Amino acid sequence: MVITIDGPAGSGKSTAARLLAERLGFAFLNTGAMYRAVGRATLRAGVDRADFEAVGRIARRLRIDSLDGRVLADGVDISDEVSDPAVAAAASEVAVCPAVRDALVAEQRRASQGRDLVTEGRDQGTVVFPDAALKVFLTASPRTRAERRLAELPPGRSLEDVLSEIQARDERDAGREVGPLKPAGDAVLFDSSDKSIGDVVDYLVVLARDRGASPD
Repeated sequence: MVITIDGPAGSGKSTAARLLAERLGFAFLNTGAMYRAVGRATLRAGVDRADFEAVGRIARRLRIDSLDGRVLADGVDISDEVSDPAVAAAASEVAVCPAVRDALVAEQRRASQGRDLVTEGRDQGTVVFPDAALKVFLTASPRTRAERRLAELPPGRSLEDVLSEIQARDERDAGREVGPLKPAGDAVLFDSSDKSIGDVVDYLVVLARDRGASPD
């Protein structure tokens, strides 16, 4: 069984997906971290992210394991690096490269083979797993998402700066030609602006059970 949770940056989808997987006993796939791994690799290589041919080569060669909360790139644990703002920005840029998306979509589908999986991202329900048993589109207001992101960052950033970045990211992700950010036609839409993460996960557990997941 595959459950997809899509949504914009700061919507809480990664935390919700990880906790839902724990409740259900499913594997958890963080696809956003996969794109961040590619973004990090382009930063380290000094590659122009507008050079899709070079970026695509990096994505095809990079071995990424992003299951169950850890992120490995070519066997190196980079879990503590993928939340860096520069890496996040690079990830959004490489995500518009068709070769990157092709490489990572194939990896994501392989990760689902032989296991029950909760996966999060921006196109999991629309592109990667169109036949998923449950699709959720999780969102929240831009300001709420900016506040959540700010709480994760080192001191020194302002709310307005983070909000501006969130809005720019939303526009870029929704407007890209390949795998744009949007809910699947059969997705359950859920606004978490005034909800705790516990409330969100409890609701998702109910949805998952309704679709056939075993009780936790």
